[in-house]
Amino acid sequence: MTSGELNNCIVLLGPKLQPWRCRRFSWSGDTISEVDRISRVETLDIGSLVVIPGLYNAHTHVGDSCWPDGATGLTLEQGFFRPDGFKYRELAKISPEQQLEHLVAHLRYMARTGTVGHFDFREQGVLGAELLRRAATATGVDSVILSQFDRVPFSEAELGANVAPLPESALCELEAMLGVADGFSESTINDLTDSAWVKIRKITEEKGKFRAIHCLENEGYRNVSARRTGRGDLTRALELFAPHLVIHLTVADDDEIALLARAGTTGVLNPRANANLGLPLPPVQRLLESGVNLLLGTDNGLLNSPNMFAELDYTYKIAKSQFGDAVRPDPLSILRMATSNLPSCFGTERCGFIDKDLPANFVVLNFHQPHLRATRHIPASIVSRVTPDDVLATFRLGRPLYRSPNFETSGGTTVSSGLVQVASRS
Repeated sequence: MTSGELNNCIVLLGPKLQPWRCRRFSWSGDTISEVDRISRVETLDIGSLVVIPGLYNAHTHVGDSCWPDGATGLTLEQGFFRPDGFKYRELAKISPEQQLEHLVAHLRYMARTGTVGHFDFREQGVLGAELLRRAATATGVDSVILSQFDRVPFSEAELGANVAPLPESALCELEAMLGVADGFSESTINDLTDSAWVKIRKITEEKGKFRAIHCLENEGYRNVSARRTGRGDLTRALELFAPHLVIHLTVADDDEIALLARAGTTGVLNPRANANLGLPLPPVQRLLESGVNLLLGTDNGLLNSPNMFAELDYTYKIAKSQFGDAVRPDPLSILRMATSNLPSCFGTERCGFIDKDLPANFVVLNFHQPHLRATRHIPASIVSRVTPDDVLATFRLGRPLYRSPNFETSGGTTVSSGLVQVASRS
């Protein structure tokens, strides 16, 4: 059991992430035990420790983090499509132990940058899920593993005819994957037949597993689906698979956005990855105005570092440009995409916000830094100015996943930046 206390700090509280000055913020074991509020606050004059919910990265492919920027100059299809895309060719060459080393290092980097958990769309079938589970256990980061088949189980002719059931070999692989993983996600709805999607939905529902799918990353996703079945990829996904998460939505039109809103399905945006591939930027403004619940992800390690502060900053500025004024959106609406917008189906351990008696998943930021200490708008500075160097500590379920050298424990007392004392007990 661990416990600790921060004194005279700012804490973003509740699902709306309202900043409060607090006399004490304490945790005991895996739970927040006390939040002693003083008053609401938005500005600082001399700095403070600022506590925010632990960030969740809602779309990663950490398996290809072994080759940073290896897909530079390649199209989406050349870099990431099976069976011959760069990612899959390289994954076939690397040994499991080499890959595990990279997975552990990148999860530790995620903790270093304020991330307590991620939703990973894991390649390589059962082996891929097992390797990521080992890395998550080693680091303490919450890896929600969404597996895919190691190889597409249908030929192009079968996919075009769209009548073949899921082969028995694929059913066996699915059962084995779900014994390790938290859920299932193929690359696109076009990778399987309609009957296969219906079967997988039934199996995952029976097992209480999560479902996710990539949709509308480019026009091809919609066009291929429409040519084969007369329905776009988002329509098919919602009807056949009922995913908990729909990823990308970069080319979603107004009708598709309205469909997603009516379904109440959460969308996950990946603006930096889309831009890196020369794809359209997601319609953040229209999605926010429609009421679609949104999360953020950094996507492939090949394309981006899994730094959610970079994703928050980029998304905020895209949204401001799309709204076309200096007022919208509220920066907290962007920060909620990495925190409190997590759907309740993912459990109370992943509620995404801070309050008494909730899980102790939080990040301590050093707002004594010169670029932060006199902020006129704390949430805007979190979204657009905080860097990994400003992260003092990342805690998940009360245990530190990362501690800065400026957040050292000595004799039962932690001193951060020489300005604020933090009691820490074990």
